[in-house]
Amino acid sequence: MNDTKWTQYFQDRQAEHLEELFAFLRIPSVSALPAHERDMSRAAEWAAARLRKAGVPEVEILDTGGHPLVYGRWQVDADLPTAMIYAHYDVQPPDPLDLWTTPPFEPEIRDGRIFGRGAGDDKGGLLTTILVAEAFATLSGGPPINLVFFFEGEEEIGSPSVTPFVRRERDRLACDFVISADGMMWNESTPSLMVSMKGIAGCEIELTTASTDVHSGLFGGSVRNAAQAMAELAASFHDRTGRVSVEGFYDRVVDLSPADRQEIADVPFDSDAYFGAVGTKPEWGEPGYSPLERLWVRPTLDINGMWGGFQGDGSKTVTPAKSHLKVTCRLVPDQEPDEIVELLRAHAERFTPAGCEMMFRPMAGSALPYAVPRDHPALLAAGQTLRELFEQEPAVVRIGGSIPIAEVFKRELGAEMILYAWSLPACNAHAPDEWYRVDDFRDGAIATCAYLEKLAGIRFHKTSVQG
Repeated sequence: MNDTKWTQYFQDRQAEHLEELFAFLRIPSVSALPAHERDMSRAAEWAAARLRKAGVPEVEILDTGGHPLVYGRWQVDADLPTAMIYAHYDVQPPDPLDLWTTPPFEPEIRDGRIFGRGAGDDKGGLLTTILVAEAFATLSGGPPINLVFFFEGEEEIGSPSVTPFVRRERDRLACDFVISADGMMWNESTPSLMVSMKGIAGCEIELTTASTDVHSGLFGGSVRNAAQAMAELAASFHDRTGRVSVEGFYDRVVDLSPADRQEIADVPFDSDAYFGAVGTKPEWGEPGYSPLERLWVRPTLDINGMWGGFQGDGSKTVTPAKSHLKVTCRLVPDQEPDEIVELLRAHAERFTPAGCEMMFRPMAGSALPYAVPRDHPALLAAGQTLRELFEQEPAVVRIGGSIPIAEVFKRELGAEMILYAWSLPACNAHAPDEWYRVDDFRDGAIATCAYLEKLAGIRFHKTSVQG
């Protein structure tokens, strides 16, 4: 990254900033687990206090009906653009704990990487935005554009309380566009513009075959085995090539244009390195598409978990009476989450083996796919900033993941989301040994300062833009 006036500022304070990130990472703010409710409040309080310390004039912790929202506003000039800074302080459960090299909430640096749950997703990104605000306060007296801070605690569970909150608080949250600190760059040396995300829908299925587990010697072979039945049902969701077998699943999917396929092919991609980082190879998937096309722009169906019967060490000779399956689908335009859920329900009803009672529950927290308009001025400004900092053309990339609130901001506030974040695809987000590079923690702050300065030169209006 080219040297900027911000480089020395963040280099001089790097040790202090890392200590602050470590303090944040030590709070086990796992939104999915009720046992961590107090930790969620602690994390919100930490972020709010750090915003105040940075100099943000208006900071509040707001009740959403679920986990608290950290809100801030720095109004500079009504004639300047207003950007909402989005990030989330909640993290995924750390399980399985035995696969972590060091405890998930005891961060440490190894080989230039910060290890800890939430380091890359998304506490590193959240703190970066606060440090940027503080840098402007210190060196310039305030940011170059108006800022609204929106730090939620429910991203990892689909933002169920945040969505109605945004609808209720449209006036308070008014902005021209959203800058997301949740996201990533393509790799260590290639800056990128992320232009689309997949939607998500899913379900949990339970099969029951008897009122209790039974002795496999007395009943085995004569009583339907719930675990075996679930294996049959799970296998029915794909054909042998990896194509989803759910009837109607692809009906709304728009085929890729030649231009789309070429743009994706132009992204520098080392398949062996990408998949080798997680110990596998791209040997499976929907035929007719490259690995990146499958990851970014083709819908997928994943078995997230399947269990039933005896799970402990050693042997227990039972025929299970209950089994469970969790399924999620990553969706692309123009797939509708509710419609996909009903297709999953119909498939489960059709393929549940005889002798089983099936219970179907939709997953909470579905989301529509999202794509930012390619001519959006804030996206163009991001590209210009990256081009100047890295002296190369940023890659245009997509992501197979989802940020459910993006579509909500567009629908309720009329604000598009620009993903401008600095973790990497291989950072083990949602997995053991999650990490965030020290260099990206520092350089992300430098680049965000440069981006906000670039945005100050735009006169943004909902219907027109004057540069």
